[in-house]
Amino acid sequence: MTKQATEARLLKVAEAIEKCENILKNKAGEEFHIHKGREPEAFNNLSAVQKIAKVTAVGINTEWGLLMASISEDNGGETPLQVRLNGVATLIGSVGLSVAAFVLVVLVVRYFTGHTKNPDGTVQFIKGQTSVKNAIDGAVKILTVAVTIVVVAVPEGLPLAVTLTLAYSMRKMMADKALVRRLSACETMGSATTICSDKTGTLTLNQMTVVEAYVGGIKLASPDSNTQLASSICSLLIEAIAQNTTGNVYEPEDDGPVEVTGSPTEKAILSWGIKEGSEVHIHWKGAAEIVLASCTRWLDSNGQTQDMTPRQMDVFRKSIEEMAAVSLRCVALAFRFYEMESIPGADERDSWALPENDLILLGIVGIKDPCRPGVKDAVELCTNAGVKVRMVTGDNLQTAKAIALECGILHSEEEAVEPTIIEGKVFRAYSEKAREDIAEKISVMGRSSPNDKLLLVQALKRRGHVVAVTGDGTNDAPALHEADIGLAMGIQGTEVAKESSDIIILDDNFSSVVKVVRWGRSVYANIQKFIQFQLTVNVAALVINVVAAVSSGEVPLNAVELLWVNLIMDTLGALALATEPPTDHLMKRPPVGRREPLITNIMWRNLIVQAFYQVTILLVLNFGGRSLLRLNHNTREHADKVKNTFIFNTFVFCQIFNEFNARKPDEMNVFKGVTKNHLFMAIIGITVVLQIVIIEFLGKFTKTVRLDWKLMLISIAIGLLSWPLAVAGKLIPVPRIPISEFLPKLPGKRTTGRQADGSQSNSA
Repeated sequence: MTKQATEARLLKVAEAIEKCENILKNKAGEEFHIHKGREPEAFNNLSAVQKIAKVTAVGINTEWGLLMASISEDNGGETPLQVRLNGVATLIGSVGLSVAAFVLVVLVVRYFTGHTKNPDGTVQFIKGQTSVKNAIDGAVKILTVAVTIVVVAVPEGLPLAVTLTLAYSMRKMMADKALVRRLSACETMGSATTICSDKTGTLTLNQMTVVEAYVGGIKLASPDSNTQLASSICSLLIEAIAQNTTGNVYEPEDDGPVEVTGSPTEKAILSWGIKEGSEVHIHWKGAAEIVLASCTRWLDSNGQTQDMTPRQMDVFRKSIEEMAAVSLRCVALAFRFYEMESIPGADERDSWALPENDLILLGIVGIKDPCRPGVKDAVELCTNAGVKVRMVTGDNLQTAKAIALECGILHSEEEAVEPTIIEGKVFRAYSEKAREDIAEKISVMGRSSPNDKLLLVQALKRRGHVVAVTGDGTNDAPALHEADIGLAMGIQGTEVAKESSDIIILDDNFSSVVKVVRWGRSVYANIQKFIQFQLTVNVAALVINVVAAVSSGEVPLNAVELLWVNLIMDTLGALALATEPPTDHLMKRPPVGRREPLITNIMWRNLIVQAFYQVTILLVLNFGGRSLLRLNHNTREHADKVKNTFIFNTFVFCQIFNEFNARKPDEMNVFKGVTKNHLFMAIIGITVVLQIVIIEFLGKFTKTVRLDWKLMLISIAIGLLSWPLAVAGKLIPVPRIPISEFLPKLPGKRTTGRQADGSQSNSA
């Protein structure tokens, strides 16, 4: 059986639709179901036992279908990290191709002008004397050198490192109650500059209890006590609680407490009402200030109806403000009298819209929804990490302010002024440009609709923020989809909200959202570590081969050796650095946002220091290695092989030791926590073993020769010097202006859609 999304205009409904409704009950107990709304329409996923309706829309044309279509569009926008990676890859590729082309031209000119010589000193090409076959062999050799330079320059391991980091983090995040639906969301969360969070169930426990009540014009000493009230008002009060609800009360089979079902608000009010122990009927309930505005009379403690004077209205409003000031959700209970002859007949009852005015206020209750344990610490952690937490809630501004103060989103009453706290209707009334300016300052938005949340997300993105949004309702889907990272709640969230999200928070806890930020930053940091490590390898190898090729026509690192370096350094190096766990240090940094460069000045400093050291040492060995290594007693050809093998071995050990430096780009102690990362240590060990095997047993394939133990130890010692050099290098201050600002801007994709702020980004 297939299900088709359908909408219809209701003609007859025999049983109560499972939505918010009013039920009128007469003294004989007969129920009349009064359907609310501007039009008697039923939407897809609405349940009724029996109904007759005229179908008005099906499939994509329903409200449900239009919503799903709007959130299903994939505009192919790139994440901030993808934009940066594309910029880095384009820059490196351009440099590599340019250098390779330059070397190719230089070597061709040198060869065909007779400046390239053999090891014995003879000229390789003499016009009119060198055979065509030898000339072609020489040209192929030159081309091989150029291709080798391209191989060195291109960061082949970068895509692998990104994929490994994302996959590893996604698996680990499951243990922290976060299910990743879209892989790239892991790294995007690390760039988040602001989180727009719901209140109920995310910042709070969503376990509501009535802790304060204002009934009959007086504040009850205890919400569980009815001694101050007349019996008639108690009866009406319980009618209002028990009938105007979709919840139920079940008698326990044993001596345990009664079981109450329904929404958290209804459960709180029902649990309070059934303590009175009376028979129940029905009335009105809703947001206190809204219901109060419809009341023209009120019921005093003796059960007498009094007119709602302006003075009494102010008294009730003050009580609402006092409750909201201590973070209570305020709900008002009201009713109105009807003559039996005024109630429509059965045929007309289904289309009867009950007037929502001339109500009689019965009482106001304050419901406490306590903050989740650890939320204040989590918000403080975000604040210290430079991530601004904004509360977006449907509760009134006073309640939202009190919860924000309790959670640490607001730090003092002095902060609680507009536009730091603002109502949704006020925010949406601003122009688009004004909303951008106001959005920067907002910490709390009360009485907000899902559309207000969407407008806030759009305004923040236009200001360049990377925005994360939490949501649980179907109407939150557009905001979840529009955000850079949509976080749906796994317990309270609807299926539509989950489908629109990038990550599902399985325990609905804001602390888990902060853990996602932590993992996201770890992803970004690990990718940066690998980029620093690999660029050091590439720059050193590129400079060594280019200088050697231009000066002598020969390269110390041949194509096979460089492919081996790519295999063990890129593949194993990516695996080692991609699995570095997150640290507390990550949450002490500001967020990278959308426009900060991927390669920071600290990375440039570390890269330049290590590359300069390696290039200097290896070029000295290349041009003076025979005498420095005392190889003069060997034949020139054998001496060159030993020298080149030593250069290759030293180059690899420099990278092995520099891999430790890459773990902590901005910390002095590069060994901190290294023994806890067993995979990293295992990969280092495997790399060392493989390198020794290559030198000792696979020289036929790599064109190397065996090294004696002295030369092997010297290679290791040269590599080991990169550790103290890294410590000394970190004492060098770095400029505040990113070096990437001085690099040429390369053409790149504009990030559009859900990841976009509409700005061009080509950060390297």
